[in-house]
Amino acid sequence: MNILETKNAPGAIGPYSQGYEVNGFVFTSGQIPVDPADGQIPEGIAAQAEQSCKNVGAILEAAGTGFDRVFKTTCFLADMGDFAAFNEVYARYFVSKPARSCVAVKDLPKGVLCEIEAIAVK
Repeated sequence: MNILETKNAPGAIGPYSQGYEVNGFVFTSGQIPVDPADGQIPEGIAAQAEQSCKNVGAILEAAGTGFDRVFKTTCFLADMGDFAAFNEVYARYFVSKPARSCVAVKDLPKGVLCEIEAIAVK
């Protein structure tokens, strides 16, 4: 098992890793829309979905894989009313159309509007 770590995605804010590589599979932790450069969180669901996708992509890249190799995602929304706007951004990144679960939750860390985790192959 290899722990994944990159400065191009936000560092873990708790007792977990950004991701793991295990037997050719890559598992990312849930990525919220924190800009790793300055720690800022953009406004609005489209901008937050964009940053969350970029953060997932940075971890995938650190593992030597990419969005086209993702086969499962789990997405969390603070408001299911944001589903269409979230999907519009998500579809530009997850071009392989992976299997997905998408649920609305009561709260997300730092009060963000979305979080994305992914499973990919190398």
